[in-house]
Amino acid sequence: MKYDNVLNYLDALQMHKIKLGLEAMQSFLDKVGRPESSLKFVHIAGTNGKGSVCAALSEVLCGAGYRTGVYTSPHLSSVRERFKIGSDYITEDAFARLGSKICQVLGKDQITYFEFTTALGLLWFAESEVDIVLLETGLGGRLDATNVVTPLVSVITSVSMDHEAYLGTTLTEIAGEKAGIIKPGVPVVSSAVQPEVAPVVARVATELGAELYSLGRDFDYSVEDDSTWNWRGGERFGVVTINELNCSRSSMIQQENDAVSIAVLHILQRYDFLATESQIRSGLAKVHWPGRMEYFEQSLSCNTERHPESPESGKKLRYLLDGAHNLAGVQNMSKTLAERFEYKKAIGIWGAMFDKDLSGTLGSIMPLLDECILTQPGGERSATPESIYELLSNEQRNKARCITGVEEALQAAQEIAEEEDIIVIGGSLYLIGALRYLLLGDLV
Repeated sequence: MKYDNVLNYLDALQMHKIKLGLEAMQSFLDKVGRPESSLKFVHIAGTNGKGSVCAALSEVLCGAGYRTGVYTSPHLSSVRERFKIGSDYITEDAFARLGSKICQVLGKDQITYFEFTTALGLLWFAESEVDIVLLETGLGGRLDATNVVTPLVSVITSVSMDHEAYLGTTLTEIAGEKAGIIKPGVPVVSSAVQPEVAPVVARVATELGAELYSLGRDFDYSVEDDSTWNWRGGERFGVVTINELNCSRSSMIQQENDAVSIAVLHILQRYDFLATESQIRSGLAKVHWPGRMEYFEQSLSCNTERHPESPESGKKLRYLLDGAHNLAGVQNMSKTLAERFEYKKAIGIWGAMFDKDLSGTLGSIMPLLDECILTQPGGERSATPESIYELLSNEQRNKARCITGVEEALQAAQEIAEEEDIIVIGGSLYLIGALRYLLLGDLV
């Protein structure tokens, strides 16, 4: 099968709904010789911050000379973004070859889109003989397709309300699903410290004899007035301090995710994955995680070269893209926008899935926007602009309008914006993927 053939096969799997469970993955991996058994992993679950931790760990470990595989989801514009070794994404040829193998092994058996990509990632990392794999869960943890591995370290980032239809309707229930990645005797690093969440993680860790290293108890961080920050490891980390660290992005919680990454790096030393303080500093200072609190400036003329129908102007516009789509994520986006950016007007482009907390997320971001264009990203779960508009207060409706097409929405925002303004794009990673492509092109 050629690359496009595998893509078409994979896209057809999108018609099948999310199916949590490990049976199909275990059965497939048995048929292909258990590729995961030859690999070493850091397994990462949580509601927000998983990808940021993967990106930070990857930068440091690659800088320390380790061949590092990264598997994340979802992607923005190309499925190949999910698979990376060092700075290199999987090639179309490798994707086609391994995808063809999966199809051949499956025969008439059926798996989900995420199971397919997880299997492909494990096969690619195994044949590429990477030193370590940073493996991000897709949904939850306990029944997630990635939960077929036994890692060197398990990580649970912050936990908040999301995917309630699959994971539970309380933080306690969701925490139980995330904690399902904890394995007997495997150390756990956790920033899931809310009162409803921390006891669940602690209980599971205790039951399985897994050492638990918690933010605020075993390690912590502090941010200075000049935006540098400090990491502190307690007695279990040898009372280590790393001062005057630089953060590569403006997110208000980026230091939290980087602090988790440093804790993981210290534990990985037990397994001879060594990174010096200099390598940690350098790696964290250059982390780039596209579409997540991503800020850039761009002359409008750059965009019109790729899309001539865009507004004709040479003005330089400022953009902040963040795939925040649950309440905790949007609250962080709003706080970051308010405290870390200066601008005359904030112009929003917003689109979301109908099964998200639309009232809560809109209530967080709308007060900060001077104008907002509601649009509709791709995907069968996407909410119409009109349905989002109906959730706004009368005051908020006065500064909002509906434009269904995402490209037209971008053009409208560009026409409104002046150089001292900022265009804020959020609500859905589907929307981020579509608009980032229009602005910057493909990642791969």
